[in-house]
Order: sequence, then C-alpha cells, then structure tokens
Amino acid sequence: MNQIKFLVKELMKVKTRFAPSPTGNLHIGSIRTALYSWLFARHYHGKFILRIEDTDFERFDSKSVESILYGLKWLGLNWDEGPYFQSKRLERYKEVIKMMLESGNAYKCFCSVKELEDERIRQVSKGKKPRYSGICRNLHYRNYIANENYVVRFKNPISGQVTFEDKIRGKITFQNEELDDLVIQRSNGIPTYNFCVVIDDLDMNITHVIRGEDHINNTPRQINILKSLNAKIPIYAHVSMIFNEDGHKFSKRQDALNILEYCKDGFLPEALLNYVIRLGWSCGNQEIFSISEMKELFDLRKISKSSSAVSMKKLFWLNKYYINNLPLSYISNLLKDHMNHEKINLKNGPDLESVLTLLKNRHHTLKEIAQSSRYFYEEFANFDKSAADEYLIPENHFILKNLYKNIKKISIWSNETLSSLIKNDCIKLKITLRKISMLLRVVLTGNIFSPSISSVIFLIGKEKTLLRLKKAILFIDNKIKNINN
Repeated sequence: MNQIKFLVKELMKVKTRFAPSPTGNLHIGSIRTALYSWLFARHYHGKFILRIEDTDFERFDSKSVESILYGLKWLGLNWDEGPYFQSKRLERYKEVIKMMLESGNAYKCFCSVKELEDERIRQVSKGKKPRYSGICRNLHYRNYIANENYVVRFKNPISGQVTFEDKIRGKITFQNEELDDLVIQRSNGIPTYNFCVVIDDLDMNITHVIRGEDHINNTPRQINILKSLNAKIPIYAHVSMIFNEDGHKFSKRQDALNILEYCKDGFLPEALLNYVIRLGWSCGNQEIFSISEMKELFDLRKISKSSSAVSMKKLFWLNKYYINNLPLSYISNLLKDHMNHEKINLKNGPDLESVLTLLKNRHHTLKEIAQSSRYFYEEFANFDKSAADEYLIPENHFILKNLYKNIKKISIWSNETLSSLIKNDCIKLKITLRKISMLLRVVLTGNIFSPSISSVIFLIGKEKTLLRLKKAILFIDNKIKNINN
C-alpha cells in the first residue's frame, strides 16, 4: 500500500515540456510532440511547460515564435508555465559552465577549425569514426589568456556506458568511448543546444522528456552532463518519425505546412488533434477521440515504434466528421471567420446556421463551405459558360417564365411549398424533376452544383429568386435575338 501511495505521489509531480526552435514552421511533427507531452501531463494531473529554444541567433525567426504561440492556442494546448526563452537565460548557462570548468567537468578547447577538419579527414581516411581526439582535455584553462579564441567542451567519461529505459523503445545503451567531448559553449560565448536543454530540464524540474527519435543520440550526452551535476535524470520517450505523402521526413525548413495553414484552410482543431494523436498512437480500433478521451486514455506504452505517414484523405474525413457532429452554433462561429476572409457580407442573406445545416454534409472544410455559400449572399456576375450553354437555351425559356409566374404568386414561403410547386410544374410541363432542378441550379447559383433546389430557393428568398429568374430569362432572350439576327 505504501508503494502504491508513493507511486501516486510521484505521478502527481509529472512535468513535461514542449521546446520548439523558432527557425521554421510549426508542422505536424512538432504538434504531435506537443500533443503527446501535453496529454501525458494532463493524464497525470501534472504540468506542461512551453520553452522556446532561441539560441540559434543566425536562424532565429520572430514570426516563427508568433506562429508557435498562436498555433498552440488555436489547438487548445494550453501551457502551465512559460513561455521561457533560452536567450533570456544565458547568464544562468554561463554560470553553470564556469562551475563545470572549475570542477574539471569541462575544459577550454583551443583547436582551430582547420585543425579539427584535418583531424576529421585523417580519421575518415583510416576508416575511423570522426570524433574529437581530446587534445585539449587535460590542459588547465587558467593557463590561457582570457581573450584567446576557444570553445568549451564537456569532459565526457572515456569508459563505461550510458543506459536508459526509453518508455517507447525499451532499454538503450551507448558506450562512452563512442561519445566525444561535446561542445557546450561556442567560440562566440553562446552555449549550445545540447547544454541549454540539460540546464533547462534541470532547473524546470522536468520529469518526462517526450521528443522525436532524431534526438536519441543526444540523450546519452545529456544524461552524462546531468550526472556530472549530480542531477536527477528525466524519463525519456522518443517517438518515431512522420513522413509526408511523398515518403519524405517532415522538415520545418523545407516544405512542411505551417500548422496555421490548416486553420486557414478550414480544418477544425478537434479534427487535427484527433488526426495527429493517431500518428503512432492507438487505443484498440477506436478512430474518434474527444479531448477528454485523449487525456483519459493516453499512455506512452501504446505508442508504436514504427514510423507514421501523413494521409490528407484521412484528415479530410475526420474534419468532415467533426463539422457534422460538433454543435452547430460552435461550427457556425468558426465559419464566420472564413466568411469574413472571403469578404462575404452575412447581412445580405440567410442566417449562417441555416446555410451550414444545408451545406455541411457536402464539404470537408469550413473554407469549402464558405466558398460554396457565396450565392446565398451576393449576386454572381456570370453564369458558368458550359452550364449556360447546356441549360440556358431557347427551349427552356418557357419553363423559366412559368416558374417566375408561379413563384411570384406564392404567399407562404416554405421549403414544402416550393418543393410542391416544382413537382407540379414538372407534371404540367411534362419534364423530369432532374431537368428542372438542374435548370434552377444554374439560374440561382450560376453552376450545376448545389443541395436540394427547393432548400436553396427557400434560403435565397423570394425577392432574390425572382431577380435571378428574370436575369436568366433575359439571358435567353438575348440568345434568341442573336439567333434571329
């Protein structure tokens, strides 16, 4: 019983972090790392930390920082602490480096770039793995003048091994002799990524580090630095890579789609999170997960060691599911932003929820719905040419005039009344329902695609319907005149 209480107490201390570098887009792979870290913290009622690793000043992009913050907020991945910026913690890093120099756990390396390159070439020519020889390892840094050009290296153990239990991959072991002395401070005085990460995790009491498998080789080096500081070692979990539909690894500096582009394209945060969690994690055969279910069910042991591949087809399917199953008022509020982006004045047409109800099952994204709903709110300049050539022809002139006359007489404007009117005209004029429906679609929307035509007419309204019928009649009139001339 005491052991169970101890484990529960430990779990309550869970603290994870998401630590992106602001040097490119926040893409699907980054979001998966953030989501897994966030879910793990939420599952154990722990804390989720946001840290911006911005010490790569040459590639730093302020717009990337904005994108990271906005993207996480849009997805609802709220953080409990931060955002912390490494660039504001430089004094802390230098303080630890100074301490390590004095204790002998680090040393100054005065080797020039040319010397290091010559050494690498010699090792490769002999079939050896390139690594720093340690020529400066036993030189005492106080023997050199302060303004000498140098880097600071961590004095990695030269024997023994580093073993850690990866929560996804199991036991992983590295021999210390395979690890060279890592540079922890550049010649310009700026500490390196691998060092800053260690000190941040230490100072912020990070208990679990969830990150991509490309960091596995960094882990033994970071563990050795932590050991030299007599610090507690976090628990590590390295997730497999995600590949795009072309089979290439996602890269934030190449063509990976910025997560905010998914927002602009009309994807819902719920759909994207549901999609991302399934890129390597599963819970039986379940496909749809609410946020609360994700937090309840998430378990590192259910993450696959195999790589995952992006499928836009699956994402479109999920997005359509959420559009059709989340509360109408919620989807309608999100749709307003896309309507505004399309510069559609909602005051010039039916209420948005009615339009959404009619269109939501026909489209996969909010952007598609916004673009396809334009004819409800504004007049279109021209008919689709191929549709007009097929349907706005002299033989349909009488049909439109008859519809105009009958619709004008309607006193009760309802979907049912309009549906009955169209069916009755079909019988009287001896034409098929499909023919009159396609004709009306062209007249009222400008093309041949729309939901139930009676529903479309009802939402467009009597006045606009009559105006568009009149426009189509005049269009055919002009055709007849041109033929006669």
